[in-house]
Amino acid sequence: MLKIAIKACVLATGMGAVSATAADIAPMAMIVAQGGLGDGSWNDTANAGFMAGMEKTGIEGRPIESKDVAAQGEEIMRRAASGGFGLVISLEWIHGEAMEKVAKDYADTNWVIMNQTREGDNIASVLFSEHEGSFLAGALAAYVTADTSISGINEEAIIGVIGGTKSPGIDKFIVGYIQGAKAVNPDIDVKVAYAESFGDPAKGQQMAQAMFDEGADIVFQVAGGTGIGIIEAARAAGRYAIGVDTDQDGMAPGNVLTSMVKRVDVAVERIVEAYAADEFPGGETLLFGLEQEGVALSEMMHTKDIIPASYIAKVEELKAEVIAGNIDVWDVFEQGYPDFFK
Repeated sequence: MLKIAIKACVLATGMGAVSATAADIAPMAMIVAQGGLGDGSWNDTANAGFMAGMEKTGIEGRPIESKDVAAQGEEIMRRAASGGFGLVISLEWIHGEAMEKVAKDYADTNWVIMNQTREGDNIASVLFSEHEGSFLAGALAAYVTADTSISGINEEAIIGVIGGTKSPGIDKFIVGYIQGAKAVNPDIDVKVAYAESFGDPAKGQQMAQAMFDEGADIVFQVAGGTGIGIIEAARAAGRYAIGVDTDQDGMAPGNVLTSMVKRVDVAVERIVEAYAADEFPGGETLLFGLEQEGVALSEMMHTKDIIPASYIAKVEELKAEVIAGNIDVWDVFEQGYPDFFK
């Protein structure tokens, strides 16, 4: 069962009884991040948790989409609070600074920001240890890219990663991925590129194909909807992609090596339950890491038969070392950027 570690308190499964009927509780809004619903990744996973929370609690709510959600963040949040929503969850990283400002003006509204910590007694911050899960993805990729007995793998130790935009939120994945790969092979070549979009599958496919042409045989996608094209490029080229946020292995069975899964669905559902029970964790930071099973590699249902069991076992050993604190996986939010990424 997934645990949620929170500074100063614990948000557990099985919340207390709701203090009021669902009809008495103000409705909820979830602001969808760049890439929109249908990205098969971050937004869709979060929305699944939002819908599950509504079904479980009976509280009404709706997702909010915008064609320019990054630039219109403050306006969207103010409209939501003015419109009577009692809980506003934003999935968009860029909204963090604006949320601190808006939350002060709407003290009776409960606010949630993802992937960062923001100050405010009515703000709950949700963090995921994406760097830890990405470390495992990089390690697995490094083992696989060196094994030419695996179909689609060439003789060069080259892998890649494509981010949606260059930002600390995306680089947290990328740095962890590179560190994991270099922990296995210090000489591995990890190609890095940014699509500057979370909703352009065609661009993702083009960029991934370019990496494959340059010798990479595995590309990690950290680009939301753009990543759908990265996965398609892997399928078309007979190479491998690594999915992100949700289990994307089934998008191209056999060509998605694994997925680095973030349980944002569970986080959102738990927060909705807490709101319904009048136990909203305002002012707290909720942490989902390897130890809490908040990030993990997928079960690799379509590839586990082609990956030597010894590689998976070695990755599990690395996971245990991270949890035990024997491996310090670099976190760009806490430590800035490492020399190996500059």
